Amino acid sequence: MIKVGIVGPKDSVDAMVAVGREFSDHILLTSFIYQGVEQVPAYVAENDMETDIWFFSGVAPYSMAKTHIGKKKAFYPQVNSSVLTKVLLELVYRDGFSLDRVSFDTISEAHFRETLEELGLHCENPYLKPYKEFRKRSELVAYHTRLIQEGKVDACVTGTLFVTEELKRQGIRVYRMGFTRFIFREIFKQILQEGETLHFKRSQIAVQLIEVTDMEKLVNEPANAYELRRLDLKLQELVLDYTESISGSFVAVGNSKFIIFSTRGSYEDNPDFHPTILLEKIKLLTHSHANMGIGFGVTALSAERNAQLALGHAKNHKDAVILVDYDGSIEGPLRQTNSISYEYWTQDKEISENLKKAGVSITTFNKIISVQKALGQKYISASMIAEWMGMTPRNARRILSDLAEHNIIELIGEETPTNRGRPRKIYRILPSPQTT
Repeated sequence: MIKVGIVGPKDSVDAMVAVGREFSDHILLTSFIYQGVEQVPAYVAENDMETDIWFFSGVAPYSMAKTHIGKKKAFYPQVNSSVLTKVLLELVYRDGFSLDRVSFDTISEAHFRETLEELGLHCENPYLKPYKEFRKRSELVAYHTRLIQEGKVDACVTGTLFVTEELKRQGIRVYRMGFTRFIFREIFKQILQEGETLHFKRSQIAVQLIEVTDMEKLVNEPANAYELRRLDLKLQELVLDYTESISGSFVAVGNSKFIIFSTRGSYEDNPDFHPTILLEKIKLLTHSHANMGIGFGVTALSAERNAQLALGHAKNHKDAVILVDYDGSIEGPLRQTNSISYEYWTQDKEISENLKKAGVSITTFNKIISVQKALGQKYISASMIAEWMGMTPRNARRILSDLAEHNIIELIGEETPTNRGRPRKIYRILPSPQTT
């Protein structure tokens, strides 16, 4: 089923949904009715992840939403000659208006002239306000009312429901250019075709290659195979958690490289665990850099080739994710809003001394600060530290307790656990004296 979001004023949405029911075997409709077009960006932003394709009632809501729909396909009917014809027939042949005494918005002059020629009509100097970019509804109302007040026109034609209702309220004769069922039906046919393309893309194979640099330098004694093995197991656990989130499988190639297999659909349906988050966690665990190459392909071979190409490009950056699509197009480095970074040193001598007394390294403390920033919160807990830094909750609790004992962080309360267990302590990192 293709999940289609229908956006528009109530009368338009009702007409679109009525036609859309003809395609109910393949399309699942969700309606978003707005009172004002300014509501559209919020509707789209809040529901974009649950929608495959957007269908807007016209160019106005589409213009408001296009910066929020990313790469998703969006459709909207356009006011053209066929839409204008019905209104012109009503204006001229039914109600007897002269086109020189009528104002129009939305329609372009080219479509206007073409329609008049096809109908055998003539208008020397039409009053037109074509749609070039989003206009405030009040601006369109003012355009028509000004011409009425100046005695230049006797009736108005608009493509906007709000303008129609406002002009009627003022007692002005107004005609609305509405879209026919035929137009909606043709767009739904296009949506079906796009749905087939989406299905093809979602079923493509996705290969992700992860490479961690200089793993052997991460243990104090390179000959200590046990420490390296423990680190490798923790690293594999991070990769396993990520692989599970995309319903994939992975193969470890040595101690520093992993291959993950999944589908494009399962990868794209996993916004909560972005690949850059995995790289950040690897960085926190290993004190090293990692890169990822993502490849999509119709076959496993083509997907893996694209992933190799992507990884090669990612190595030109630091902690980067590069994606190569099935058609060879390259995207990246991909970014996550909440990314972390940390330093291996500090200029604050007082904190440095207190960290030595607490037995906590500067690197570990800076990582804790970075995790708190990445989470977008003003507090931190042992469970958060354990998850992000790949350590046991017990070790995380010990570190936070030692930091609090030496006044580097502050215990600010307790959090009631969702299941059985003792309350979790919550800490706040104290501001550096240099920044207060």
